[in-house]
Amino acid sequence: MSTFKKAVKKFFNTFGFELRQVRPEGTDIYSYQEEEKIISHYLKQLNPTHRCYVDIGASGGVNGSNSYVLAKDNWSGLAVEYDGGEFAKLAYQYREFSNVCLNRGKVTPKNVVSLFKGNGIPSDFDFLTLDIDGYDYFVLEQILTEYRPGLICTEINEKIPPPIKFAVKYDPDYPGPRGHLYGQSLSQLHILCDRHDYALVQLEYNNAFLIPKEKSPSPALSPEEAYREGYLDRSDRLQKYPWNADMEAIYSLSGQQAVDFVKEKFAEYDSAYICEL
Repeated sequence: MSTFKKAVKKFFNTFGFELRQVRPEGTDIYSYQEEEKIISHYLKQLNPTHRCYVDIGASGGVNGSNSYVLAKDNWSGLAVEYDGGEFAKLAYQYREFSNVCLNRGKVTPKNVVSLFKGNGIPSDFDFLTLDIDGYDYFVLEQILTEYRPGLICTEINEKIPPPIKFAVKYDPDYPGPRGHLYGQSLSQLHILCDRHDYALVQLEYNNAFLIPKEKSPSPALSPEEAYREGYLDRSDRLQKYPWNADMEAIYSLSGQQAVDFVKEKFAEYDSAYICEL
């Protein structure tokens, strides 16, 4: 789910209203951009061993969820949410899913491995979905030191194109997204792909899909290929993400010019992020 959509949702919740996605009668699509269709496509080819997932940033557990259909299909799992109001919704919605462990807490690079171990997550569990709108890169970096998920769906900051390597730094007092300042760029994420032998198989707007190279049914894409196919060349991207319009100038700039553009945008937060070629 996009940062903007979360902010709008929180605004309405303040006044006692709840935003819900309206779907055609009889459909069972819960993820924000129908990512679960992509997830299902890859999982069918990967033949999950454990039928176990982890959802970090699970929100209310249903609307915008990449994992709700797995819980409904009797998968075991771990769903983590920090926001108290969202966790209350999650706990209510998942009250009958005895195979899914729920955790209300802030996931950090320092506690994520112990969180997994404490909940009995297998080292080669089948699916990870990660969306915390912050230092996602550093959380995933720690996960991959001891775990090898069969499929990963992780949010990126879709506004920042290759070859820029951008990531919000870990800060235990991280205040949350500040406008466009959150997450990781696709090229930064690709560092972990190279380091841990994962194939970047697809980008769907702001969600990247990774599979271990030894299991991948699809060829690995470069960050440039994935970004162009999954975001930049999508004719509807500004309809879906109109708040990105003020970043459009970055696509006409050279590499260093683009880095300078990002640094100017985030000048007041200079020590809070990495941004380089």
